[in-house]
Amino acid sequence: MAESTKDSVLFQREGKPPAGELLPLALQHVVAAVVGIITPAIIVANTCGLTADEKTMLIQVSLVMAGLITLVQAHPLFNGKIGSGLPIIMGASFAYVPTLTSIGGSFGIGAIIGAELIGGLVAIVFGIFLKQIRKLFPPVVTGTVVFCIGLSLYTVAIGYMAGGKGSANFGSAQNWIVAIITLVACVYFGNFTKGVTKLGSLLFGMLVGYAVALCFGMVNFSDVASAGWFQLPSVMPFEVKFVPSAIASISIIYVVASVQAIGDFSGASMGGMDREPTDQELSGGIISQGILSIIGALFGALPTSTYGQNVGIVTQTRVINRNVFTTAALILIAAGLLPKFAALLSGIPQAVIGGATVNVFGTITMTGIRILSQKGLTPRNASIAGLSVALGMGIALTSGCLAGPGMPEWISEVFGDSAVIVTAIVAIILNLVLPKGGPDSDVVEAVKGAQQIAQEGVSALYESAAKGTPAVELQQEKMEKQKKE
Repeated sequence: MAESTKDSVLFQREGKPPAGELLPLALQHVVAAVVGIITPAIIVANTCGLTADEKTMLIQVSLVMAGLITLVQAHPLFNGKIGSGLPIIMGASFAYVPTLTSIGGSFGIGAIIGAELIGGLVAIVFGIFLKQIRKLFPPVVTGTVVFCIGLSLYTVAIGYMAGGKGSANFGSAQNWIVAIITLVACVYFGNFTKGVTKLGSLLFGMLVGYAVALCFGMVNFSDVASAGWFQLPSVMPFEVKFVPSAIASISIIYVVASVQAIGDFSGASMGGMDREPTDQELSGGIISQGILSIIGALFGALPTSTYGQNVGIVTQTRVINRNVFTTAALILIAAGLLPKFAALLSGIPQAVIGGATVNVFGTITMTGIRILSQKGLTPRNASIAGLSVALGMGIALTSGCLAGPGMPEWISEVFGDSAVIVTAIVAIILNLVLPKGGPDSDVVEAVKGAQQIAQEGVSALYESAAKGTPAVELQQEKMEKQKKE
């Protein structure tokens, strides 16, 4: 690719870059996003026990909807009321996976679609009343929830690395060999290479794992052979169910994902455009997320959110040209209309997916810690995070703890299986109830005092060494001068 100068249209929102620059940069975003788009669909399809054709369809519509919502971000509708207008890539999000698998395992794919229809409305309301609602979700709350999301996904990743729960060879040496090779490849590409291979480390790591799986005979191409070459998404492919507990669970995650999206919108705007996003851009981006989620649900797609890895690309390259993101969106849409391509993706062995995603889930957890500690991990913040995660994870990991005598059934359905829901609610309540200041202020003042004393001590030692006079004598001289003054 030809080297671009600072006044190139690539670094401007408008303008038409040459094809030689446009296509590689658009493909760079596609490569970075594609694993994040298809993997939630594969995980949810397996949890819900979908057929091979249904899984292929779910992957197809996930690609199409990722392209459409990215297109709306690049070209906002109705004077920016729907869409952010920022350089952003969006698609199916891992943030929803723990809740989706919990709902899908208990009630099936229809309950996911029904909850998504209502969750999309929640996101729209959040976008409209952004300023008022956002106060309930400071970094200590969102960081705690994101941290819990990462923790909740670990068992999913390990289950896949072992070959997928319920499979005949679950936990076999073969599955673990493939998974570990995939993980090592992802780590290698992400830390020891540069350029496209670094940005697309998950994809290239999965290609290595896929090649090893081929050698072990773990890949079946029969579904690819029987799949068609072109197919439009079908309307209402699943029977919709409205389950109150599922709706309550997914609605909370929509709000959390919207708050997280604000961070990604801000990152893309600051990293690529050297400015904060406007309120209209933030509101339009979140409203579009809700609207497209509702539309996507009608076609069987999963909830969407922003992709932090693509924000990283924008920050690194500073390429913000609208046509680059439009091209990336069109590539995703085109890929989603090819059933053979989707069938090929759906045939990726679960051990390969596990090896790649365990790295992603670890990153999600550390992102939560980073958000949580933005303003310091004070005793108050530590109390909120620690107690929230303890209750959330503890309840989710203790089967039947909310299903005993006298407990309403809906409590177990809403809170019994999803650590994220309990964590989010407890974090919000504690943040509102626990006093601000107090112990936190005392600790901050104590730390400042200790730092000042340490600095004075170090200065005294340097002065003592320079003058050849004991530090105690120098201190006495200073005290006497202060008395005279």
